[in-house]
Amino acid sequence: MIRLVARAWPANAPRVDASKAVLAAVLPVYLLILAGAFLRKIGVLKKEQDEPVFHLVFSVLYPCLILDKILGSESVKQPGGVLWGIGAGFVLTVLSFGGAWLAAGLLRFQKGSGKRTFTLSAGVQNFGYTAIPVVEQVWVGGGALAMLFVHNLGVELAIWSVGVMLLSGDRQIPWRRLLNGPVVSVLLGLILVGSGVDTFLNPAPEGWVPDNWFEGGIYGLGAALRKTMGWLGAGAFPVAILITGAVMFDLVAAEKPSLKVVLGGCVVRLAVLPLFLLAAAKFLPAPLALKQVLVVQAAMPSAMTPIMLARIYGGRPGVAVQIVIATTVVSLFTLPFVIVWAMKWVGI
Repeated sequence: MIRLVARAWPANAPRVDASKAVLAAVLPVYLLILAGAFLRKIGVLKKEQDEPVFHLVFSVLYPCLILDKILGSESVKQPGGVLWGIGAGFVLTVLSFGGAWLAAGLLRFQKGSGKRTFTLSAGVQNFGYTAIPVVEQVWVGGGALAMLFVHNLGVELAIWSVGVMLLSGDRQIPWRRLLNGPVVSVLLGLILVGSGVDTFLNPAPEGWVPDNWFEGGIYGLGAALRKTMGWLGAGAFPVAILITGAVMFDLVAAEKPSLKVVLGGCVVRLAVLPLFLLAAAKFLPAPLALKQVLVVQAAMPSAMTPIMLARIYGGRPGVAVQIVIATTVVSLFTLPFVIVWAMKWVGI
């Protein structure tokens, strides 16, 4: 395993240098968000383009990225590691809901005035388009990105079960919504890795010469498919983050901020709940790749999914919008320092 931060500065360098190196790794993500907002403002990215582009990303590009990173990854070849990833994603998200619910009570949110939406919005960190490039840049190699996708399966399970029941007050779980492109691609990737079939989709070693035409044809076709998959997957997060920036630009103009929502959301999401994730990374006998994922997840702002869920299940979308925007802006300054400190404290 080679880490970007490990090769960016010597081991005895001052901590501020480490923070600058991590910031350099994650800054492009935030620049893409700003670029999306700017392109919306000048009319290049139009609102009517959002849905078809998100559909393309969610149904094609993102699943290709997931498969490309899972296939051949050592971090997901052991069933124990996979169970750790899914279990941690689910349990830690549910615990975060509990912590956010208690915090919402202390902040005197009431049911019907945003308590449920605050809980869901502050309780779920960004585990998708913003987290992917950060994990990929901070932990170069080693399988952390593949583990992130496995971890995200547990997060999805928590959101669409406990999260939806919490927000809607309904005990029925919309399981059908879990049958989406990213979830299916994670499960397919794990099946291919577990069965060893992914070997045929891995690039051939340099200098490899096939023993016969059949072997050369199978591996040649597999390598071509993998290359195509990689090309499609490479466009997933840049396109998604651009559109996310454009959507956030619209939301900023539509919502009047509340000091209680903004400050409360930032403190809970960026200061209190990360302690759950970091404690798990430090004290649980989890695989190294999962610890790496949890360190980055602890620094993430709120996810955008609660905005959609609040609209669908009768929540307060305005509360979710404020928390997402506020934590995203603040995390630009806190994220590199949290990651650097967490790596030192966790010991990875």
